Amino acid sequence: MIMSYKPILLFLILVFFSNLLQAQRRNLPPYKNDRNDITTRVNDLLSKMTLEEKVAQTWCIWTQKNELILDAAGNFDATKAAKNLPYGIGQIGRPSEALNRNLMNNRSPRNMAELTNAIQRHFIENTRLGIPVVFHEECLHGHAAKKGTSFPQPIALASSWDTELIENIFELVAEEARSRGAHQALSPVVDVARDPRWGRFEETFGEDPFLVSEMGLAAIQGFQGKGPEIDDKHLLATLKHMTGHGQPQAGVNTAPANISERVLREIFFPPFERAVKEAGVHSVMASYNEIDGVPSHANGWLLNEVLRGEWGFNGYVVSDYGGISDLYNRHFVVENSKEAAVTSLLAGVDIELPDRVDFNTLLDVFKNNELPMGILDSAVARQLRGKFLLGLFDKPYVNPDYAERFVGSERNGRLALEAAEKSMILLKNDYDLLPLDPNDYKTIAVIGPNANQTLLGGYSDVPPYYVTAYQGIQNYLENEDVEVVYSEGCRITEKGSWYLDPIELPNPLDDQRRIEHAVTVAERSDLVILVLGGNELTSREAWSDSHLGDRTSLKLFGRQETLFKKLIATGKQVIVILQNGRPLQIDNLAKDAHALLECWYLGQETGNAIANVLFGEVNPSGKLPCTFPRSSGHLPVFYNYKPTARRGYMDNDDSPLFPFGYGISYTNYRYSGLTLLRNTITKNENTSLEITITNTGEYRGDEVVQLYIRDKVSSVTRPIMELKAFQKVNLRPGQSKVVTFTITPDMLKFWNINMEFVVEPGTFEIMIGPSSVTYDAVDLVVTE
Repeated sequence: MIMSYKPILLFLILVFFSNLLQAQRRNLPPYKNDRNDITTRVNDLLSKMTLEEKVAQTWCIWTQKNELILDAAGNFDATKAAKNLPYGIGQIGRPSEALNRNLMNNRSPRNMAELTNAIQRHFIENTRLGIPVVFHEECLHGHAAKKGTSFPQPIALASSWDTELIENIFELVAEEARSRGAHQALSPVVDVARDPRWGRFEETFGEDPFLVSEMGLAAIQGFQGKGPEIDDKHLLATLKHMTGHGQPQAGVNTAPANISERVLREIFFPPFERAVKEAGVHSVMASYNEIDGVPSHANGWLLNEVLRGEWGFNGYVVSDYGGISDLYNRHFVVENSKEAAVTSLLAGVDIELPDRVDFNTLLDVFKNNELPMGILDSAVARQLRGKFLLGLFDKPYVNPDYAERFVGSERNGRLALEAAEKSMILLKNDYDLLPLDPNDYKTIAVIGPNANQTLLGGYSDVPPYYVTAYQGIQNYLENEDVEVVYSEGCRITEKGSWYLDPIELPNPLDDQRRIEHAVTVAERSDLVILVLGGNELTSREAWSDSHLGDRTSLKLFGRQETLFKKLIATGKQVIVILQNGRPLQIDNLAKDAHALLECWYLGQETGNAIANVLFGEVNPSGKLPCTFPRSSGHLPVFYNYKPTARRGYMDNDDSPLFPFGYGISYTNYRYSGLTLLRNTITKNENTSLEITITNTGEYRGDEVVQLYIRDKVSSVTRPIMELKAFQKVNLRPGQSKVVTFTITPDMLKFWNINMEFVVEPGTFEIMIGPSSVTYDAVDLVVTE
């Protein structure tokens, strides 16, 4: 018999390489050996670092990367990097951006992947300890980079009330960004938004702490994965902005947040606390604003005592862009850059974003022994831990081929379409006008300043494609015997960019001609679809005195009301579609439009999603994540107000125009059989609540069942109701389902008169229904 020596040879080769690998590992310093736990690796690396290398880890460069590490063509320049950053660098901001971000000609997925690989290779191979770089990117509703898939803005995503969808979206966003070389997302925003005058409203998940928490948890799980370590398809998530940012004085971005500790703990802290305790978020960003006279970047109580001490946060805190410099430029709580650096470091900020400005001074601070070295070591150790969690010491590079193939792919676009469809809210549908039947119309007019505009909202780039409302309706009716005609109607502003341009108002005479043309088009049509709202110039982040985005009024900007009234006067049926970044004053639209849809900004699939809902391919299921006021004079208008807050107005109704949690459907739902399984419990016990939901209409649909609780008598005043749970239920026509909620002690707790988080015995009203104003209720008695 002839024996084969191939298996034996293969075995010997495997043994040889295994022994070689083990020998190599034995010769590695502990921080480079991936068999060691992260704490061991961090401690070993930290012990080997010089003061210069430690301080370098507290630095980031963004605009400075052009002068420090890139050549004139925007490529990596190793000679410049070696000269300017000989000790390494903690982070580099937005490598997706081109040399001149004003041109918005940003890097392709392949180009970004190649750039990050080149930079990473230099710092790993040509610095003494080979500490890799973290690249951070904006990922508010998709990676804000060229060809990144664009999803709906967060305020729209919150309207879906679908946590599984949110997790899937941000998992895809993470993979797109990571495939190009990014490691940290400056998202999600978990600010509770309590003032719609604020231009950043669109970046949030709405006005309610529970809904914001649930959306935030889902986003973090999507970004970071199941953990504890982060694989090469996920990113570090960053909570923004701690805290109070969503209720600035007078609705002005970065203005003081005049909030008591009780309100902080009841409204603004919960999304951050739950993200730390339940999702293990790895990074938090301090907010620009002040609370009780203390800016967040100088607030050691906020960042050290509460975030790290009470909640056990073990990640790292990043400054908001320029937030440390604001301590002497805007807040005037310190005199100079060095004081700002020391103050913020002591308060708990670990790294300065976006550029090396104030933390430059830390080198002299520690050389002169002005602060204990342990403070710097703690800040650096937290960041090194993040780099080890990301696996950057072991798998530092990405595959440009995969980035080019995966980013913005057709599969990713399908999820963008689903997200857009689920984010739309039907506010009004007189006489069941919707869904439309194409056979009923020969000519449909699509009119309005937003009907044929690309509207993505803030923190966006150029997606693979964008479908406007007009284009989507055209696409849907392409094979139908229906003519689709278009008229701009008027302009909100002249064209501009969220990033750069000042607001230029349209010429009144030009708008008058546009309105006259729209009326002529409408009169010749059978139906009008009118697309109104706001745009990226009228609602945006006000980051400087010359770049504003907050408003005193919530009325429709420009001549949109005039256009609407003229079209209603034609006697044609008018369907209004709103695209906007904040709740608007739409009382006239609510009264006179025949159907009304709130769409917010829906991402790259905007038009296709709108058409699918209008023509019944999709039954709208969105619910409002915020209250729509009757006017800006009604503010604040959030639903969970205190009992004495709404006595009334002599000149107007004090109720909301559209309440929190509201949204109707093409079908109807009946709530019945509300049953509390135990009507009396002790303060440490659970009970269950059941209710039957029946689809009594003709269309399959999703209903969001909402549970609210009110403590009827308490040691301090409590809101009239608070959202504590929700479930999204899919029902075919005629189908019934029993929905069950568990009532836990945590749902009944609050901060009592002694600032203790407890359940006070007494009677609680349990409310369940389709919105915050329509519900069935039952009492629960809680004893000692």
